[in-house]
Amino acid sequence: MITGTFRQRGLVCTDHVVEVPLDHERPDGPRIEVYAREVVTAAKADADLPRLLFLQGGPGGKAVRPASKSGFVGRALDEYRVVLLDQRGTGRSTPVNRRTLARVGGPAEQAAYLAHFRADAIVRDAEVLRREINGGRPWTTLGQSYGGFITMAYLSLAPEGLRRSFVTGGLPTLTGTADEVYRLTFDRTLEKNEEYFARHPGDRDLCARIAGHLRTHDVRMPTGERLSPRRFQGLGLGLGTRSGFDTLHFLLEEAFVEGPDGPELSDTFLAGVHDATSLAARPLYALFQELIYAQGRATDWAAERVYRGRPEFDLDGGAPFAFTGETYYPFDFDEDPALVPLRETAHLLAAKDDWPRLYDLDRLARNEVPVYAAIYHDDMFVPREFSLETARAVRGLRPWITNEYEHDGLKEGTAVLDHLLGMAEEDGV
Repeated sequence: MITGTFRQRGLVCTDHVVEVPLDHERPDGPRIEVYAREVVTAAKADADLPRLLFLQGGPGGKAVRPASKSGFVGRALDEYRVVLLDQRGTGRSTPVNRRTLARVGGPAEQAAYLAHFRADAIVRDAEVLRREINGGRPWTTLGQSYGGFITMAYLSLAPEGLRRSFVTGGLPTLTGTADEVYRLTFDRTLEKNEEYFARHPGDRDLCARIAGHLRTHDVRMPTGERLSPRRFQGLGLGLGTRSGFDTLHFLLEEAFVEGPDGPELSDTFLAGVHDATSLAARPLYALFQELIYAQGRATDWAAERVYRGRPEFDLDGGAPFAFTGETYYPFDFDEDPALVPLRETAHLLAAKDDWPRLYDLDRLARNEVPVYAAIYHDDMFVPREFSLETARAVRGLRPWITNEYEHDGLKEGTAVLDHLLGMAEEDGV
């Protein structure tokens, strides 16, 4: 149902909320709300434009909130009404966090509840929304990063709902395990470390000094929580984006100040580290980071296991300092106040070994929906090796392989979406 419409700098925005089953296999069971904002330019507000559903990255992030006709959303608005879905558990959809989960019950009840928050459920939610606002007609999807994972699940579960699909940096492995993915992403993260420290050679010694200081001092961030060496190491998440190198360097520039007893880490630095590493605004990102790869087996903290087998990242083994990337570990649920209440729940989810399959390989091999996918050759988050394998496995998928962009290429402007729309135009789709 429509809950409100407003105008904003040349845009007309309509808010939609639909009620869906928590478990789509049990339509008479508990229900949750799913929210989406539909955006169209004021000049085309009365036009019968097709709809494009944007599936954002994550997992666990809410949809973008455009304030004007700019960037990739602005480009899409040239041709579409754009539907921005807050995937279940995020944004204005029924939220998932330490406070709301406390109402569900204890860790076992929370784990059972969260088992219904993966890509397959998001697809079913999207289908309810499509029938509600698109008259049951197929629509186009644009999946960024994890949104591409959802797209593959959509093509597997409900291809009748799709007219065509675009994917940017998000072709997942269809059969690989979290361990197999992380072996490659750790390799790519090391490559990004080498690129970063080649650009800023003095930062490697500085990072080693910071890590050493954190080992020998009880350093508290402005929020009161302790900053550990492992949490500091996680700042490498940004190395996989175009602006991440500069953002990290500027943060490190102000790491130390002179205190009454000698060098101390500055509040400016500590506040920046907190903002970059806190999961308060998106706890599902940590809870589901490796569960998105789980099909028929437990992940059992795959990232921690792979990390322990990589001496290049060992903070105590004498190796040159290296940042880690898009991975979360048991220690995060011991240190981040937003995650600590979910520690036991996270361990139960990591041990769950009966996850259903997300992708129908036979259906994907017979796919009839046109798909256009940007594969970033140097992507730190989604390994190109698996993306290329998936591109070959999905009938009708046309890949564009490029090293001009990082994982966030879609957000840099309009060039990536322009290229994909151009590919579809070439095909007359």
